[in-house]
Amino acid sequence: FLGSLRLILSAFWLLALCTSLGLLLSWSSNRLLHWLSFPTYTRVHTEWAKELAFPAVTICNNNPIRLYKLTKSDLYFAGHWLGLLLANRTVRPIVLDLLQEDRQTWFKKLSDFKLFLPPRNFEGTNLEFMDRLSHQLDDMLLSCKYRGEPCGAHNFSSVFTRYGKCYMFNAAEEGKTLRTTMKGGTGNGLEIMLDIQQDEYLPVWGDSEDTAFEAGVRVQIHSQAEPPFVHELGFGVAPGFQTFVATQEQRLTYLPPPWGECEAKALGFFHVYSVTACRIDCETRYIVENCNCRMVHMPGDASYCTPEQYKDCAEPALAKLSAVENSNCMCRTPCNMTRYNKELSMVKIPSKTSARYLQKKFNKSEKYITDNILVLDVFFEALNYETIEQKKAYEVAGLLGDIGGQMGLFIGASILTILELFDYAYEVSLNSRPHLFLTRTFSGVHGSSCSSAAGIKGARKRKREIRAS
Repeated sequence: FLGSLRLILSAFWLLALCTSLGLLLSWSSNRLLHWLSFPTYTRVHTEWAKELAFPAVTICNNNPIRLYKLTKSDLYFAGHWLGLLLANRTVRPIVLDLLQEDRQTWFKKLSDFKLFLPPRNFEGTNLEFMDRLSHQLDDMLLSCKYRGEPCGAHNFSSVFTRYGKCYMFNAAEEGKTLRTTMKGGTGNGLEIMLDIQQDEYLPVWGDSEDTAFEAGVRVQIHSQAEPPFVHELGFGVAPGFQTFVATQEQRLTYLPPPWGECEAKALGFFHVYSVTACRIDCETRYIVENCNCRMVHMPGDASYCTPEQYKDCAEPALAKLSAVENSNCMCRTPCNMTRYNKELSMVKIPSKTSARYLQKKFNKSEKYITDNILVLDVFFEALNYETIEQKKAYEVAGLLGDIGGQMGLFIGASILTILELFDYAYEVSLNSRPHLFLTRTFSGVHGSSCSSAAGIKGARKRKREIRAS
């Protein structure tokens, strides 16, 4: 009976041990697989600040080239690219239809190349061409205030984008500190009044049979570390309206692989990584490789594309790059970035009273003011910023804690218990080996002693025999 009971108990404890070990391995492997999936969570937090750095504000006129600033040489070389002339340098019929009668006469005379002796090559570079013929801020900027204090065109920096020559307020420049603000709300940011000079707009653009539908400016609010990408990330501001832009700063932090997909490595043309910097870097390399030149908004030291190269190579190549998925232009999210949320609202201007005032001040008609004047007001909604952080949801410490808890639950063990088992096994093996060693050593020593004693006795006996003889 006792033997059967002992057998049953042994089987029970063996089953309990195997079950506990199985559950331990199952749950531990589950936790290990969860850790290997590199889970994350997002932490959103709003923080208040005594002052905030004002963002960079990039402004571009929707019209890249002023029609009535073109010279005969400009039209000869760039007319086909601008969509004003056909390939044989004759006027496109639609252009004359879109111009007023007095302007038609001027353009016919400008486009008459019968007695014109053109230069051998395109004069200057396309950068100089765009710089000279674009809308100048000195002409567009009618009024400028920052935090109620006057500002001017000298507070803006020139920057070239797909829209041509644009202007950036509060750019990061060596030797200059960034402008800050210590209050939120209207009047505590940038307020500018612009004349978009709509009478100078090109009647058509490129090969399109349509006119340029948009009149106004394109605006992007961005970090100083990020180059402008106005044609994709900008918003429109229309003439005849005052547009209020309430913004809030967001500071985003993402994790690198394997937890996330962010990138922090600087690019060849930019010191700080961003998605827009990556896009521009990729586009630049693609255009230089395929056309052996670069567009005016692209960095680097390659020569600028001529109007003919723009028309025949650069613009088609850039359109092809944007239309197809290109593995070389897969740009990851930066590990650290600053972006600005925006809320837009607008009111119609001018009022009847202000219309008379503006007519006298700028010597313009009310219709011209309605068609060309706009006011842009950019400010922080409140003096706070939002942090959005991607964090590791399960780290090594959590994994070890879970496995340790399951060891205690299922087998009543801990790290110390396992160490004690190893120590016990080591001591058992150590104690068994010296016993065998000592036994063999003792036997060897005893045997050698006996042999030595016998040898000595034999030597003495032989010595006595020699003396007796």
